[in-house]
Amino acid sequence: MTPLKLALPIIVTLFSPLTASAADPVETLEQFHAALASGNSRQALDALAENVLIYESGHKETSRADYAKSHLAADMAFSQGVKRMVSSSRQILMDSHALVMQETETSGVYKGKPVHLIGLETTLLVKRDNAWRIEHIHWSSRSRQAQ
Repeated sequence: MTPLKLALPIIVTLFSPLTASAADPVETLEQFHAALASGNSRQALDALAENVLIYESGHKETSRADYAKSHLAADMAFSQGVKRMVSSSRQILMDSHALVMQETETSGVYKGKPVHLIGLETTLLVKRDNAWRIEHIHWSSRSRQAQ
């Protein structure tokens, strides 16, 4: 066997898109959040469809390019300073579409201030060419009140 034939599976694995390996929509979503937390913008953007629609706090991004230039850096900076824990997750599969609804608790420090949020995330994913991509995200959160 030639060296190229031996190396090809390794090369394909190293340069395959992030979501190509995701077995299901929830895994794609987990990989997206892990990419944000690790500061890997390429992998985070790869999880998004080109025409992704993102709603957050009354604002919206209408494409992957729009998100990359307007809010991605802030989301990565925030995700690197906090820990996001999923407290509840529900998935509805409909052929090549999936709706994932998660409740989260996020805590840590961002810009020198403590953060403790309860969040809701609704995500629509579509499977095309054997890969799940995020088509829509709606994020909302509130401060967790001291108990």
